[in-house]
Amino acid sequence: MMSEFDLIVIGGGSGGLAAAQRAAEYGAKVALVESHRLGGTCVNVGCVPKKVMWNAANLAEGLRDAPDYGFALSAGTHDWGLLKDKRDAYVQRLNGIYEGNLAKRGITLVRGRAHFVDGRTVAAAGSSLSAPHIIVATGGRPLLPPIPGAELGITSDGFFELPRRPQRVAIVGSGYIAVELTGIFAALGSQVTLVLRGDTALKHFDSMIGESMLRILREEGVSIVAQAWPSALDRDARGSLALSFRDGRRLEPLDCVLWAIGRAPAVEEWGLDRAGVDLDAYGFIVTDKYQDTSAAGVYAIGDVTGRAQLTPVAIAAGRRLSDRLFGGQGDRHLDYQTIPTVVFGHPPIGTVGLTEQAARDDYGDEAVTVFRSSFIPMYHALTTAKPRCDMKLVTVGPKRRVVGVHVVGPGADEMMQGFAVAVRMGATKEDLDDTVAIHPTSAEELVTMR
Repeated sequence: MMSEFDLIVIGGGSGGLAAAQRAAEYGAKVALVESHRLGGTCVNVGCVPKKVMWNAANLAEGLRDAPDYGFALSAGTHDWGLLKDKRDAYVQRLNGIYEGNLAKRGITLVRGRAHFVDGRTVAAAGSSLSAPHIIVATGGRPLLPPIPGAELGITSDGFFELPRRPQRVAIVGSGYIAVELTGIFAALGSQVTLVLRGDTALKHFDSMIGESMLRILREEGVSIVAQAWPSALDRDARGSLALSFRDGRRLEPLDCVLWAIGRAPAVEEWGLDRAGVDLDAYGFIVTDKYQDTSAAGVYAIGDVTGRAQLTPVAIAAGRRLSDRLFGGQGDRHLDYQTIPTVVFGHPPIGTVGLTEQAARDDYGDEAVTVFRSSFIPMYHALTTAKPRCDMKLVTVGPKRRVVGVHVVGPGADEMMQGFAVAVRMGATKEDLDDTVAIHPTSAEELVTMR
């Protein structure tokens, strides 16, 4: 039996939910197909539970600093299991809230895996669904390296399944997931080694960010192993792990090895070829600025497209797509430029706009003026630890339009949202200079920088 809809959304993550709900608000008849928990990576094994763990790590760091502020206390022991139970219960509540929101909007939730029959028809849970518009929002999954014993390690998904905190941890990777989980483990008491295949971390960010973060991690006691390509992972008779590298080095004993080497698009199971959907060389769905794929009436949003793999980006793209398809906004689309983001490391990293190198590539060296500041935040004036906060403004042209803002330090996560608005609106260095500073804060440095 065929069920007819105006829109079918494959994938109940952040992007899919946003697109489905916005379309339903316009009166569209919508079906959403999802075989797992609603909320996708972000809610279940990403942003949300990660932020809970980040909060716990912040508390641990605060307890460490408390004696410097006159508190006679000790941190005591941390109950990882209790935190996990409370975190998982919170995520489960969110799953229920999402399902309730779909029901309120009259969206049909189909529990099962979707398979394209053709460009207008999807089979799922023993039924056939048809619609003139189909959105693929199936997200991605973490990668394992193609080496012997890789399955003995875990990925970011497995991090959230750990029943207890491992003491000796190696994290392989240089991206934001590797940096975030390194900071969490270290703050909560694990001995952490960050394994880099190159010499730096966060290489897709401004160079200042990777340099600052590695310096801070070293100051926090994290070991950094650079130019290290894993070749095998083994487990001995006592259960300890040993990570071997191509150059003969060996890291052992370890209780946990976490692979954070990238993510692949979830495209294999959906029969995209039967719909005529093209993939790029890396397996991501090819889309234009309107989220259109090569197949008329089939669209893709979020991580499965490989463009700015961030939850708010998927949400924004999904809503704009539904605005265009059902809201009469014919040219509505997401501008993928000037997207702010935060790496929830310890300390956090906030960034928006162009890196210094990208600005030089786009505008030429002579057009670029860079402003930098490095200081110890006032909070650490009394603490034994003295981590620095690093900031950079990247400007272009004679009016010194601000095209990039990059911050490593406490508060970077919260201050970046407002500065992202300024960058998107074309603020100049003069505009920042003419803004009255809020004192004493770290953010004021961005409007007083010389």
